[in-house]
Amino acid sequence: MCASPLSSGGGRFRLRDLLPFGPARHPRPRPYREMIEVAWENRDNLGYAWRILRHGVCDGCSLGPRGLRDDVISGVHLCMTRLKLLRLNTMAPIPEHGLRDLATLRSLSNEELRKLGRLPFTLVHRAGSDRLHRLSWDEALAIIGEELRGVPGDRLGFFATSRGIVNETYYSFQKAARLMGSNHVDLCARLCHAASVSGLKDTLGVPAPTCSLKDLIGSDLVIILGSHLANNQPVTTKYLMYAKRRGTRILVVNPMREPGLERYWVPSDLRSALFGTRLMDDFFQVSVGGDIAFLTGVLKTLIERDWIDREFIARRTAGFEEARARVEDLPWEALEQGSGLTRADMLRFAEQYARARTAVFVYSMGLTQHRFGVDNVKAVVNLALARGMLGREKCGIMPIRGHSGVQGGGECGVDPDKYPGGFEVARAEDRRRFEELWSHPLPAAKGLRTLQMLEAAHAGGIDFLYSLGGNLLETMPDRAYMLEALSRVRLRVHQDITLNTSSLLEGRTVILLPAQTRYETAGGGTATSTERRIRFSPEIPGPRIGEARPEWKIPAMIAVAARPELERLLAWSGPADIRREMAQAMPLYAGVEKLEREGQSLQWGGERLFQDGFARMPEGRARFTAVPLPRVDIPPGQFYLTTRRGKQFNSMTQGEKDFLMGASSRLDVLMNAMDAARLGIKDGERILLRSEVGEWIGIARPSAMKERHLQAYWPETNVLIPRRFDPVSGEPDYNVFVTVEPAGALPATTPARVVEAAAAPPPAEPQPALVRTGGPGTAG
Repeated sequence: MCASPLSSGGGRFRLRDLLPFGPARHPRPRPYREMIEVAWENRDNLGYAWRILRHGVCDGCSLGPRGLRDDVISGVHLCMTRLKLLRLNTMAPIPEHGLRDLATLRSLSNEELRKLGRLPFTLVHRAGSDRLHRLSWDEALAIIGEELRGVPGDRLGFFATSRGIVNETYYSFQKAARLMGSNHVDLCARLCHAASVSGLKDTLGVPAPTCSLKDLIGSDLVIILGSHLANNQPVTTKYLMYAKRRGTRILVVNPMREPGLERYWVPSDLRSALFGTRLMDDFFQVSVGGDIAFLTGVLKTLIERDWIDREFIARRTAGFEEARARVEDLPWEALEQGSGLTRADMLRFAEQYARARTAVFVYSMGLTQHRFGVDNVKAVVNLALARGMLGREKCGIMPIRGHSGVQGGGECGVDPDKYPGGFEVARAEDRRRFEELWSHPLPAAKGLRTLQMLEAAHAGGIDFLYSLGGNLLETMPDRAYMLEALSRVRLRVHQDITLNTSSLLEGRTVILLPAQTRYETAGGGTATSTERRIRFSPEIPGPRIGEARPEWKIPAMIAVAARPELERLLAWSGPADIRREMAQAMPLYAGVEKLEREGQSLQWGGERLFQDGFARMPEGRARFTAVPLPRVDIPPGQFYLTTRRGKQFNSMTQGEKDFLMGASSRLDVLMNAMDAARLGIKDGERILLRSEVGEWIGIARPSAMKERHLQAYWPETNVLIPRRFDPVSGEPDYNVFVTVEPAGALPATTPARVVEAAAAPPPAEPQPALVRTGGPGTAG
């Protein structure tokens, strides 16, 4: 493979690895430089910024440090994800004169809109108007009430994001929706870990990470699958650094050899900051979509060589014989072809796993964002069960979460299928439980998931769409279709702290409502981390946006505007009232009502689940699965494109350069160097990617990528992704077959804008929604 700026050197030691800052051409984070940039960016509010860092619970990824500490390791605990989000809390409101020209605002990118400042007051724009108009809260609520008068609950849609939002807000949001008669309430977790929820619940009984973060440190093995922790949850690299010092081996299963998983420079540790920490001990370059084939091959090896824990399997599990028969029937040739790896690779992995007394499996969206994402998760569970790696110290399965509120969002009931605490919408006794608790009848049918809501909107079946943060235009597949769907909704309400491209998208009536952040909310709030730890985050003294309202309060205000009779049922005086109700509604969160001061927390389920067995499973037994082997056959002359995350937080990108990758632009397309040579494509050349739904122009970057596979940044490449979803979980498949050719003399225009202009005509009369056989449109 030829050398390139993105190549890690395959583990070779080089003198430049010893340099604390390193030459710019060497892929590595630039934390000190970026810290200076963050301080400069927040220079007008440094005191407030510092108080947030010292006293607030992190609003970045879902590992959730409290202040500058966490509950795993000693010392300062801080990462660039959190620092880069700090400005959202400290920036001033957008000047009123900057909100007049709607056409100008619509020409800006998401990043440019965010930098304008905080949303200062309530605004409205209507179809055909070229201006945003300022409203009072009373005027905005009056419009909402008028528009929703007589609209039945099954035509109301609710979607929530997870950046910085607290449990109390989620609880208020879903309760307001259900009292208004709608179970069409969903969370952005549908786009990232819905497959984990389904897969873990079906096999283990609990849809949550099974262990604590401290179990990573000192485990014999940490196995990372389909994830680039160093770029997306950089806090974890500090845990992995300490794990390495305790003798932990780290195995990585990925289609891309990520430089940040080979070596990382932890800025708060002097030795690591100077010389870096080598993380990865062995690498398995699996094909995109080949994880089931690889993990099945490993399981087949374990069974053939009797490297399984027979006592654990007999005492704690069910379904092993069916799974074994399935594995034994699969020929090695099929497993090698499906995984892109050899039988010897599977043996090498199995040998290391068999020698380990303890192991923690860590995975992310490289496993879940497939049309067979649930089966991917079940394949991981099979491997953990085969050697009894659950319910013990330093063992477990950890689907690593990317957003501070996402774990709590689902647990607090932002789910079309579940009430708070995991109670089932479709179960009559569960529905009666909440009808008695809330003193109001509730809809009996399961609600629509995110895709189903948007397909219904496209067909004219949704009159109201309430977005609690988030940006569905940028994050959903098939951007042109989503643009049409969102534009056809009769009334859209966007509750947020900044503008984004979705909130400015044309519609009949669109209302923007300014919210407070978690740090501004009187009474504070709680957030649930990846390891199921519920932490209290206090109000932080500082500047305020005058007309912003508490996030938890706005859903109640909207519900009362639409249905005045609901006022007495949503009459909380503050977050403490909501926590008391949550404790009644959610046995899972018992004790949340006692959280009221900085530093307080509780961890539901304890440090690790299943120490006393699998109580929520039939007969108390975890379940092996006879996982079907998917086929991913790349058509001749095409490549399989998978999307990657980097230097961003969900749809909020943070500049063009991804220092950890050595990437110069978010238009970079990572491709195998031999593939590039075969096509005559040079490093830095503009290339055209074409899929069944769109076109996109990127920049070729030869790298340590699997042959006939590509990686490119998300959400930029959503224009290429069709609406293809896991039929069980409803999670999108963010992978697609594409052709590649030199862009040559094609116009040098921002690719997304080119495609949008060509593929998204003005909203037309509603047409029937596209329903794909077996997709979430038929899954209920």
